[in-house]
Amino acid sequence: MQQRPNISPPNTLRSSYSYCTNLTMKGVKISGRPLYLDMQATSPVDPRVLDAMLPFYLSRYGNPHSRTHLYGWESDIAVEKARAQVAALINASPKEIVFTSGATESNNISVKGVMHFYKDKKRHVITTQTEHKCVLDSCRHLQQEGFNVTYLPVGSDGILDLDHLRSAIRPDTGLVSVMAVNNEIGVIQPVEEIGKICKEMNIPFHTDAAQALGKIPIDVEKMDVSLMSLSGHKIYGPKGVGALYIRRRPRIRVEPQMNGGGQERGIRSGTVPTPLVVGMGAACELAMKEMKYDEKRITALQERLLNGIRAKLDGVAVNGSMERRYAGNLNISFAYVEGESLLMGLKEVAVSSGSACTSASLEPSYVLRALGVDEDMAHTSIRFGIGRFTTETEIDRAIELTVQQVEKLREMSPLYEMVKEGIDLKSIQWAQH
Repeated sequence: MQQRPNISPPNTLRSSYSYCTNLTMKGVKISGRPLYLDMQATSPVDPRVLDAMLPFYLSRYGNPHSRTHLYGWESDIAVEKARAQVAALINASPKEIVFTSGATESNNISVKGVMHFYKDKKRHVITTQTEHKCVLDSCRHLQQEGFNVTYLPVGSDGILDLDHLRSAIRPDTGLVSVMAVNNEIGVIQPVEEIGKICKEMNIPFHTDAAQALGKIPIDVEKMDVSLMSLSGHKIYGPKGVGALYIRRRPRIRVEPQMNGGGQERGIRSGTVPTPLVVGMGAACELAMKEMKYDEKRITALQERLLNGIRAKLDGVAVNGSMERRYAGNLNISFAYVEGESLLMGLKEVAVSSGSACTSASLEPSYVLRALGVDEDMAHTSIRFGIGRFTTETEIDRAIELTVQQVEKLREMSPLYEMVKEGIDLKSIQWAQH
């Protein structure tokens, strides 16, 4: 029997990074590793997923496209098993799953690939203003090529109005793309209803389900989805792998965005990375077994976090619908506090002000602006991401540190002083300099 390799970090790494009490990184001093509440950016790999992956790095390292020997055959079998595991989680056929490098690539293939394939007859795309940046940028790319794109607004709760969708449809509409769960505010769009409208009008419907997979029940048949983008690292799987569901009946055609050896039915050329794909498959199987338990636990932690903050602070607003929301995403604005200062003050909690793909920007979130959130409140938003491995102790510590920091910043805020004195800030005529 093969002995399991020692996978703990080497002593030098352990002493200087994992277990040290003081870190200085990017000029910021941190007393130990912060607690992690940024699950929408990425999730840790579940140890059971890593266990499934390791053999394909160490002993079963064959190319799954090698047809002449055992190494290739066993990798091919592993890839097909993973394909079936991903398909099972969304009630699809394994033949409808194409492995990609992640949801960004899946979104690009969906949006650009469909429109390029049907370009002679279809020249119009419908999406929303709150989509992930890679969908919006793919749409802008199509606009530069002469296609028309309608960016539908959402309500103040972040939900798309179905009447707006119906009225935007044209005879030359070739695709509707609406994400299932928003990455910044966690709202769940009415995907089933959108799917019905698209089916009725015979228009392909694409949904970016990177933040929905393994967190809310997904059924591509019930939802009438034509294409669905999936990601490995949002469901406790590895980074660098994703999948694209492409419906076979009625068949949806896409133009490949990458040329090469014709792997993945010619839709996505390049060697399929067996260990990553095996990891994504294992993560999907675990999600299928544990989704209900995870949801119950995460909902309780979300309530604990929100109630704990609201019990000690006023001027706290949740961004997006509370009714139609994935519980693990809590996006909160704190009035009379500057968001960047709050983030910098919360060094002991790893949170973000929005999407990891756009968090380098000092502009307020385009998603929050689309909801009609005031610019000053949009600047103060923090996204707390709760996941499978988050503990009550971490939530309680996050409450304590957040309250502490907000109170400290409000003490320095003349605006907060004025509000406490009963002055209506909106009634003030500020002098222009």
